[in-house]
Amino acid sequence: MSYFTAGPENGAKKTSTRIKVVATAGVAAVAMGAAACSSSPSSPGAGSGTPSSASASGAAGSGAALKTATINGVSVVTNAQGFTLYSFAPDTATASKCAGACAQIWPPVTGSAAAGQGVTGTLGTITRSDGSKQATYNGHPLYTYTADTAPGQARGNGINVNGGVWHEVTASGQAAPAGTSGGVSYGY
Repeated sequence: MSYFTAGPENGAKKTSTRIKVVATAGVAAVAMGAAACSSSPSSPGAGSGTPSSASASGAAGSGAALKTATINGVSVVTNAQGFTLYSFAPDTATASKCAGACAQIWPPVTGSAAAGQGVTGTLGTITRSDGSKQATYNGHPLYTYTADTAPGQARGNGINVNGGVWHEVTASGQAAPAGTSGGVSYGY
């Protein structure tokens, strides 16, 4: 079967329309991916840290209890809803390096958090570039991942995107080795 035909009797019009639809979808997908990968805010103070997905955002909120769960054999820290929490390698104990589009895909855990069942590390907060507070665990700013669509998932572990590697936060407070919970690169 030929994808390119010469005359209308061979379905050229139908093939041409099919090619246009596929090309348009491809351009839209590339544009959305490029926008999502931008790690720099578009203006000072951008990157509100507001979660973009209510189901996966799992923001701890003020006073929300963190807990632990075993995911793929690893004891990890989760928010109160059971969503895996992540740390970002470029962050420091006093600053988040994830803002703007990055913070839409990796929503910061905002406000302070309380230690729930199994959580023995030191909890704290940092002030983000937009002035909001972000919870920390043993000095690591905390995030959820929008591709984790249900409690017990850890799809973000080991992904190298937005200028660094993302790790699920283990109950011990150490970043989990990449790949221990099935992290997959989605090409963001």
